[in-house]
Amino acid sequence: MAEAKWYVVHTYSGYENKVKANIEKTIENNKNFAEQILEVRVPLEDVVEMKNGTKKTVQRKMFPGYVLINMEMNDDTWYVVRNTRGVTGFVGPGSKPVPLTEAEMKPLGIKSENVSIDFVEGDSIAVVAGVWKDTVGVVQKLDYSKQTATINVELFGRETPVEISFAEVRKLK
Repeated sequence: MAEAKWYVVHTYSGYENKVKANIEKTIENNKNFAEQILEVRVPLEDVVEMKNGTKKTVQRKMFPGYVLINMEMNDDTWYVVRNTRGVTGFVGPGSKPVPLTEAEMKPLGIKSENVSIDFVEGDSIAVVAGVWKDTVGVVQKLDYSKQTATINVELFGRETPVEISFAEVRKLK
């Protein structure tokens, strides 16, 4: 099993979200790829725009025409991504994709180092940092690629799922 790395895929301009959806649909339809293609991202950034004298924060694509994919590179995954509608190719010399380096991933907010956790789904955890600090919840789902835990918190009298970084939680005894 090869190690999953981040690759950059070039798309037609304006097709980034369609490419992301098409690749995710392929993963959904063929479970073999779920373990090989881990995540597809269209990096966004918040930008403040002035319109009619008012400031408005909008999300804009950081790299129009590009999609980031965390995947194990092999002939099958290369073929699936390369032949996805809207994809023009991988970024790299010729037909050889080049993975992103740690330095290139850092400004994108992508962490490659794995945080070890001492809790599993069903455990009670306390949030020790961030907006949900001092909140207690039960782990519903763990996402190792994003390094987040989804817990249910009570909000306005209802159970609401919230995604929290592994670094912001600790297991309750």
